[in-house]
Amino acid sequence: MATKFELSELIRTGHFIDGQWVASANGKRFDVTNPATGEVIATIADGGEADARAATDAAARAFPAWRDALPKERAAVLHRWHALMLENADALGHLISLEQGKPFAEGRGEVLYGASYVAWFADEATRIYGDLIPQQQRGKRMSAVKEPIGIVAAITPWNFPLAMIARKIAPALAAGCTVVGKPAEDTPLTALALVMLAHEAGVPPGVLNLIAASRESAVSAVAAWLHDSRVRKITFTGSTPVGKYLARESADTLKKLSLELGGNAPFIVFDDADLEAAVSGLLVSKFRNGGQTCVCPNRVYVQSSVYERFGDMLARRVAALKVAPATDPNAQIGPMINARAVEKIARHVDDAVSKGARVLAGGKRLTALGPNYYAPTVLADATGAMQLSCEETFGPVVPLFRFDDEAQAIHAANDTPFGLAAYFYSQDVRRIDRVARQLEAGIVGINEGALASEAAPFGGVKESGYGREGSKYGLDDYLSIKYLCQGGLE
Repeated sequence: MATKFELSELIRTGHFIDGQWVASANGKRFDVTNPATGEVIATIADGGEADARAATDAAARAFPAWRDALPKERAAVLHRWHALMLENADALGHLISLEQGKPFAEGRGEVLYGASYVAWFADEATRIYGDLIPQQQRGKRMSAVKEPIGIVAAITPWNFPLAMIARKIAPALAAGCTVVGKPAEDTPLTALALVMLAHEAGVPPGVLNLIAASRESAVSAVAAWLHDSRVRKITFTGSTPVGKYLARESADTLKKLSLELGGNAPFIVFDDADLEAAVSGLLVSKFRNGGQTCVCPNRVYVQSSVYERFGDMLARRVAALKVAPATDPNAQIGPMINARAVEKIARHVDDAVSKGARVLAGGKRLTALGPNYYAPTVLADATGAMQLSCEETFGPVVPLFRFDDEAQAIHAANDTPFGLAAYFYSQDVRRIDRVARQLEAGIVGINEGALASEAAPFGGVKESGYGREGSKYGLDDYLSIKYLCQGGLE
């Protein structure tokens, strides 16, 4: 069996249902384009309600056998899938760059990051423990066991087309659940390639099913899962409005939900911080994937006494970033995902400048490179009156807000309905303890800009959602607890 594939072999144009590649029931198709050039990469099946139902039917048939497989048997399949991902890391990285636009180094890094979740949950599959409850009455034995929740519907975004779906599918399969999924319409090819490798690894027919859908068809496709009582869980990464819609529409069947939603992350630089380290940490956290991440800093608060110095240091580093297509081996930032994304970035920058912001770096479209490029930007003198203070820009723009004292910084950082990630830099150990406790976020980076790890729980609070992905806690969202009470023992 071949295990290493060329890029062309990874591009699949059908849905994957019940172990087969199939066309849409209605025959519809849609184009997947390269954001760097606008060229069509592939024309693929456009799924609807009938395809979603077929995927659920297959998952329902496959569930009993997969649920009853030994944990070590499920783990072995996941380990084979992990090995195939590593063996095909270059081809998968190129595919990510092709349809999403991020530089190849980032694309390949995403493959390794996504694969780490598969390996992690392969091991966790063999560590699903229950509890023997201390005896409360003579003649009775009580225990609690964990069981797979059932069919899981996974809905994923375009910004990390491999990592997001891998970290949802891996725990679901490890727990003994079967999966139906829909990747984002902008980047379905990577997810389809990942499912192809899972099939090569021995995932049985019906255990993992994936349909692609255009923006126009997606609502009806997902609705089939929201209203189907056989689908017991929805796991979604995306915007808060869509997450709220999924929660409302699935309420009639009381599904379990894991929602990793929007962010508006603060990044606080105190006057006792190591400024060089803070600049480096901000570059890592902000400009990964061109600022198109849910945990990237959206509001940077700098204490007044170091404000101008920090802004100058940051602007010099940002101005040196290389913006280019993913085909350029020196590219550090690629195109934005589409025209809508660029228009939002430009609107935020124009609004900020009209309200008094100073452009320290960037601040313009890079039309010579193509329609979807925007220069990495630093804005000074940002205020709460600007759109970018309360809306997630999702692009390479750093607004610098000024603050005078710790209490002011904490209040500003928490003054948002969102609570996914937060960052701060300080060398005062007492301040570190105080600020970490007071920040209202599910993830806090302390003198560190790179937060993600398969061993850590990833998720937010407030309107950034609920549930956790990764870590030993991540498996619990795919399990239900059954209480067993056995009597007549004396």
